[in-house]
Amino acid sequence: MIELSYKAAQQVMLASLGLGPPPPKATKEDLLAAIRQMHLLQIDTISVVARSHYLVLWSRLGDYPLNWLDELLEEGQLFEYWSHAACMLPVEDYPLYRRLMLNTSLAHKWIAEHPEEVNKLLAYIRANGPVRSADFERPNQEKGAGWWDWKPEKKALETMFDAGVLAVAKRQGFQRFYDLHERVMPEWNDAQALSGPEAELVFARMAVQALGVAQAPWISNYFYRYKKKGLIALNTLLESGEVVPVQVEGWKQAGYSHTANLGLVEAAQSGRLESNLTTLLSPFDPLVSDRERALTAFGFDYKIECYTPAAKRRYGYFTLSILHNGQLIGRLDAKAHRQAQFFEVKKLHLEPSVPVTGELALALAQTIQRCADWHKTPQVVVQWSDPPHLTELLKQTGAGLAFNY
Repeated sequence: MIELSYKAAQQVMLASLGLGPPPPKATKEDLLAAIRQMHLLQIDTISVVARSHYLVLWSRLGDYPLNWLDELLEEGQLFEYWSHAACMLPVEDYPLYRRLMLNTSLAHKWIAEHPEEVNKLLAYIRANGPVRSADFERPNQEKGAGWWDWKPEKKALETMFDAGVLAVAKRQGFQRFYDLHERVMPEWNDAQALSGPEAELVFARMAVQALGVAQAPWISNYFYRYKKKGLIALNTLLESGEVVPVQVEGWKQAGYSHTANLGLVEAAQSGRLESNLTTLLSPFDPLVSDRERALTAFGFDYKIECYTPAAKRRYGYFTLSILHNGQLIGRLDAKAHRQAQFFEVKKLHLEPSVPVTGELALALAQTIQRCADWHKTPQVVVQWSDPPHLTELLKQTGAGLAFNY
């Protein structure tokens, strides 16, 4: 059995998820390659800093134009569907998700029960091209809080999207444009959709490849697949020798790695795989999106607090994890004030065990400034830090950050 130290396992995970040295100057092809490596890119609405799907890519590539992601979707290199959440996904993985669309019984049942509404909307799209939910006026009624209060057209659009009758043709800002599936995927044939067992095998393979080294529950959780089916798929991969067991120092459960990652495993064992990246991570970054995995693999107890009442928040509304030299060392609560062109760091927390050094302060100051520059909010204001003397160290770096005391 392969044996890995706790730190070596961390290095493998970081490299497998694309959190290695960024390219000198990112290209659109680098952007697509990063998504292919992760196999998913979660979409989220929160925009106090860049929306998560943009920020996850910045963490890996550095500065890049946001329109590249939208272009890849419109060009058909990516598609949108539900994975572990709403995601942009590599088009190569479409056969997996098409089977899910065809098997979405509730959506197909709703469509069968509303033929007039569905046919009217399909005829409109067929005649007029892609549509947004915003293209349809909301009926005169009180605004509700649940999906059942959506205007009828939005409900129909979302349900037909779930069933694969419609697909997302493009985005403008955060607005989806829905079109007929056959126009978005003109060369697709449903005979190409994978069967259930085939799909589960591929999901398990992709998850263990993306994670580098993983415990069994993490493999199922990566795409939110059923645990029982995930275990069957994992055992199949183990029996074929495609996946191998790994004993990781300090882990109570067995680990697993794909043979495609064994080069990274060997490099980590010999100390040749050493992360020196400092970056900020979205709450929905694949490294931390599974909170139990982040705690087990990195000792990092993380929770997004945007759903927590303000008075009960400990760290902030939308805290970004700080990755530094292979460790998750803290978090910051930030807000990009785009019109005023300044980037506010409301709170900056380091983990209690992290030594505060000049090297750390410089790397952190430069990283915050790079993030601010990418947001086009070049003035950085740091309001508060824990430990308090970190603020003074950041100031002394000469990185140009401003401070409020």
